[in-house]
Amino acid sequence: MSTPPQSPQPADRPAPQPGQPAPQPAVPPQPTAYPYPNPQSPAPGRFHAEPTLVGGPGGFQPPPHPGHPYGRPPQYAPVPAPPAGGGGAGRAVLWAAVGAVVASAAWAAGVFLVGGPGDAADLRGYSAPANMCSGADYSSFEDEYPQNDASPTHNSLKDEALDESYCSLGLKKTGSSYSDAYLTMQVDLHRRTDPAPEFTATWSNYGDSHTGYDVSPVKGIGDEAYLVSQDTTSGTTGGSRYATLAVRDGWVTYTMSYSAYLSSYDQDKDPPALADVTDWLKTDSRATLERLKD
Repeated sequence: MSTPPQSPQPADRPAPQPGQPAPQPAVPPQPTAYPYPNPQSPAPGRFHAEPTLVGGPGGFQPPPHPGHPYGRPPQYAPVPAPPAGGGGAGRAVLWAAVGAVVASAAWAAGVFLVGGPGDAADLRGYSAPANMCSGADYSSFEDEYPQNDASPTHNSLKDEALDESYCSLGLKKTGSSYSDAYLTMQVDLHRRTDPAPEFTATWSNYGDSHTGYDVSPVKGIGDEAYLVSQDTTSGTTGGSRYATLAVRDGWVTYTMSYSAYLSSYDQDKDPPALADVTDWLKTDSRATLERLKD
């Protein structure tokens, strides 16, 4: 069973000098609930522009191109010649052989016409934008964090098996020199496999596999959605607040995650309550899913 990331005090920045602003904390890895590695999640140290988010909710590993589901097609042997004499027994053998060949051909036709390597992808008109940072809606956070991130991180993937788009950005309160909180968004269009079983198993059981997280289903967003949250704050300087909303609509999955660390806040600037953050995630996820439809 994996252990959720704790919220350590950032240790990769020098002690502040008198008269200088405190440097920005490093962002610890965000917990990911996807069972497969994210092909587009940045590797540690890959991105250096502020803010840098390591990890973020992952995607599904694209499956290999499927072959014929039943192996090689059946081989048809030649019809044997009837025994000498042409009697009734010979004709019976002949027609039995012909019947076997016809039955095999009918079975093969059923395999090719009915079996197939899976159903068509249920994408419901969604598309994955090249730039998720401009394609997503996160306007609910603007009152709390009015300063825009000048250099957000985004990447995307286009493949026959999977379309994916990802964004991570810093959120700044008025007057902040460094990011006070972080936001990540990712959409995955699964073109070859239905993500429903793995999605349900992973997110509905997230509290069992990650200690200290609260999990609750959310109605009215997609086919199913789950809210995962954790609050480890204590006093005015320690701990963190984290929340992720994971949504599945057909064969499309979307995640939006928020994290804030009290060590990065000035003492006169408190992070928003977790209840407010979860409301913002729900509002902006609904708006983003509408944007992503063709």
